[in-house]
Amino acid sequence: MNYKIGDIVRTKKVHPCGNKLWEITRIGVDFKLKCQGCGHIVTIPREKALKVITKLENRKEM
Repeated sequence: MNYKIGDIVRTKKVHPCGNKLWEITRIGVDFKLKCQGCGHIVTIPREKALKVITKLENRKEM
């Protein structure tokens, strides 16, 4: 699936703050995701990101 910067996605695991929704802030070799609950930012490799993302919740319109 093609993801775009600004998309809100759901992950398999729950973040320690209790939220599963993340905003994509960077796409490339790595994905940078921002937690929608607490604002924590994580950078994970593209391959792992594509495995943990289960659903596209909200697509950012351009």
